[in-house]
Amino acid sequence: MKGLFKSKPLSPPELVRHLRELLNFINPATPSREPKKEKYREEKVSSMRKFRNLVADSCCDWKSPDAMSEFDKCILEMRSILYGIDGAEPVLEACAQLTQEFMKEDTIRLLIVCLPKLDLGARQNATRVITNLSRQRIASRSMAAEYLENNLDLINILILGYDDSEIALSYGPILRECIRCQSVARYVLESAQMKNFFDYVQNPNFEISSDAAATFKELLTRHKSTVAEFLSKNFGWFFQEYNSQLLQSPNYITRRHAVKLLGDMLLDRSNSAVMIRYVSSLDNMRILMNLLRESNKAIQLESFHVFKLFVANQNKPPEIVGILLSNRSKLLRFFSGFNIDKEDEQFEADKAQVVKVITDLNPQADDDEQ
Repeated sequence: MKGLFKSKPLSPPELVRHLRELLNFINPATPSREPKKEKYREEKVSSMRKFRNLVADSCCDWKSPDAMSEFDKCILEMRSILYGIDGAEPVLEACAQLTQEFMKEDTIRLLIVCLPKLDLGARQNATRVITNLSRQRIASRSMAAEYLENNLDLINILILGYDDSEIALSYGPILRECIRCQSVARYVLESAQMKNFFDYVQNPNFEISSDAAATFKELLTRHKSTVAEFLSKNFGWFFQEYNSQLLQSPNYITRRHAVKLLGDMLLDRSNSAVMIRYVSSLDNMRILMNLLRESNKAIQLESFHVFKLFVANQNKPPEIVGILLSNRSKLLRFFSGFNIDKEDEQFEADKAQVVKVITDLNPQADDDEQ
C-alpha cells in the first residue's frame, strides 16, 4: 500500500499526478480528449496496471476508508495551495504549477466526471478546487479557457447536471465559472440545451432552481456583445418561452427573478435594439401591466422598471397608445399610490415622467406621428 498512500509531502505537480492515479482507478473508462503518443500510452497502461494490481492485492476498493481518506487528503492539500492556509495568501508559483499539471491528460475532466462518485465532503472540496483552477491565469493566459475551448463536450456534462439532484449543486458553480470564458458562454447560448434552462429555473427544489437561475443570469448578462447577438437571432422563441414560462409562471419567486432579469437585459445599452423590439409588442406590455398589479412590492417595482420603457418609447405602435389611453385613468390612479419603502430620487423622477407621458397622450397626435 506504500505506493498508493503517500506519506511524504508532494510537490504541486506530484500531487496532481497522484490525484490522477486515484481518479483513473475510480473511473478507468473516462475517455481522454487529448492525443497521446503510442509509447506514452503503453507506459501509462503499464503504470495503471501495476497500480490496480497493488490495490487488488491489498483488497482495497474506492469506498474503503483508506482510499477515501487518501483522496480527501489529496483534495484538501490542493485546496490549501489554491486558497492559502489560516488567512495566508496562496503562493502564486505553487498555484501555477498545480494549474499547469491539472490541465494535462484530462485531469480536470476526470475529476468532474468522478464528482458524482464522491461523498458530500469530498465533492464540495473538489468543486472548490475546480472553480479556483478555472480562475487561475498564467502569464495573462487562462489555462482553463484554453482547455475548455478544445473540450466543449465537457460543458454538456455540466449542464445536464441540473437533471440530477445529487450533483446539480456541484456542477452548477463549476458551469458558472466556465461561462466566464466568452467562447464557452457562446457555445451554451447557441446549443439546444439552452432551452432546458427554462425548466431548470423552475425545479421544485429551491436550491437547485436558485442555482440554475444564477447560471441563467450569468449567461444572459456577462458577455454583452455575445448576449446581444444571441437575443437578436433568437428573439422569437426566446421571449415567447420567457414570457409564458417565467413571467407568467404560477411561482412567485420565478416571476420575481424573471422580471428582474428582464429589466437587466432590456436596460443594458448593448441590447438597445432588442429592447425597442420588445417594448413595441402589445402582448408584452399586457404581461407587464398584469405584473404591476401583483400584491408583492418587489415584483411591482421590477415590473415598473420594464413598463416605463414601453411608455418612454418614442415610436409607440398605435395599439400600445390605444391601450394606454383606454387605461389612462386606472394607470394614473395606480401610480398616485405607488410608492416604495425607502426614498429614491431616481424612482420618483421615473414615476413622474411616466405619469406625465400618459397624461399628455394625445390619440390624434400619435396617429399623425405614425
